[in-house]
Amino acid sequence: MPFEAGGSADLLARMVAQHLQEDFGKPFTVENRSGAGGSIGTAYVAKAPNDGYTLLLGTFSTMVLNEFMYSHLPYDTESDFQPVALIMTLPNLFVVNNKIPATTVPQFIEYLQAHDSKMTYGSSGVGTSSHLSVVMLQMATGAHFTHVPFRSTADELTNLMNGSIDFAIDSMTTLWPAAQAGNIRALAVSSKERSPAAPGLPSISQFIKSYNVSSWQGLLAPAGTPKPLVDKIAFAIKRDFSKPEVIDQLTKVGGIPALKGPDDFAGYILSDEMNWRDVVKASGVHFD
Repeated sequence: MPFEAGGSADLLARMVAQHLQEDFGKPFTVENRSGAGGSIGTAYVAKAPNDGYTLLLGTFSTMVLNEFMYSHLPYDTESDFQPVALIMTLPNLFVVNNKIPATTVPQFIEYLQAHDSKMTYGSSGVGTSSHLSVVMLQMATGAHFTHVPFRSTADELTNLMNGSIDFAIDSMTTLWPAAQAGNIRALAVSSKERSPAAPGLPSISQFIKSYNVSSWQGLLAPAGTPKPLVDKIAFAIKRDFSKPEVIDQLTKVGGIPALKGPDDFAGYILSDEMNWRDVVKASGVHFD
């Protein structure tokens, strides 16, 4: 698990571990190795034995965005991993702390422009989808604000609730329950379409036509992991996450089940890389 406990990927990792433990009758442990936008934990799995005992909860950030943002990534997204199963996609949630008076995206943009260079936003790490989501907003509005990266979405949420940062566009899984509880205010979702978990919220694209960000999370193994093991795990994931009660659990926290097996998941990652290569380059986000 390449991020700290409490974030959306960590929640899914713990669901996966619980189900696989029940499936195979063996203990599964979630090991959090966070840092460098998820690169530290991801690199750890890339170098792990390919015996099926070490798996990665891979994300859109670690498997797509990092490739174009870091000059010296300690892993290769294509050659170091064997995709096992795509599990879900999820939009990010555009939220503000309760001190910000805006209740709609147009109101927020107006407030943002009136307070240019004075506002702060959080992310779950430099180079993550939550970071790039706001970079896209910055490109679209021409406004300027200060980035405050955290080690997890949970840390970011704490600082949103206490007013230390002004806004964020991050994981719906973690932020939506807090918005429902009134601890922060949700303005929109980042995906092109509205989310089934929050059908009353508009998408950012209704106001900024070109805006579209949808993250994903899935399971990967070190390259060379025997195909029978990969297929066995993939079959268990598909069966477990097709259950109505599990789908309902994911939907409640903003996730949209998108089950794909090893081959389809590999193609999905490659397609996403092609879609985002030019976008990341145009954003100017790059780290040595």
